[in-house]
Amino acid sequence: MEDHEPGVWVSSGGERLVVHVGGEMDIDRAPMLAGALHTAITQPDGPGEIVVDLAELSFCDSAGLNALIQARRTAAEHGKRLTLRSPQTQTLRLLKMTGADALFPITDT
Repeated sequence: MEDHEPGVWVSSGGERLVVHVGGEMDIDRAPMLAGALHTAITQPDGPGEIVVDLAELSFCDSAGLNALIQARRTAAEHGKRLTLRSPQTQTLRLLKMTGADALFPITDT
C-alpha cells in the first residue's frame, strides 16, 4: 500500500497518472484536490492522460465539482486528457444534474 495523504493521493500507471480521491470532497478539501490535479497535469514530461479515480469518494459538493472542471480546463491547455473513473451514485448524480457529465469521459476501469 502506498503512503498517501488522506483524501487525495497519486499513483502512476504507465501511460497515465491516476489521482485517487476518497472520503468527502467539500469546500474545505477541494483546494487539496485542485492542487493535486494541477500538479499531476502540469508536471513536465508527464503522461498524456490523467485519470481521476472517484471509487472511494463518498460525497462531492460544488467546490469539488469546480476543482474537477478547472482541472479539465488546465488539462486541455496542456494537451492532456482528464478522465473520471468509477464515480459513486452521489457524484454521478451531481455530474448529471449540472451537465458536467458531458465534459468528461467517464469509465468504470
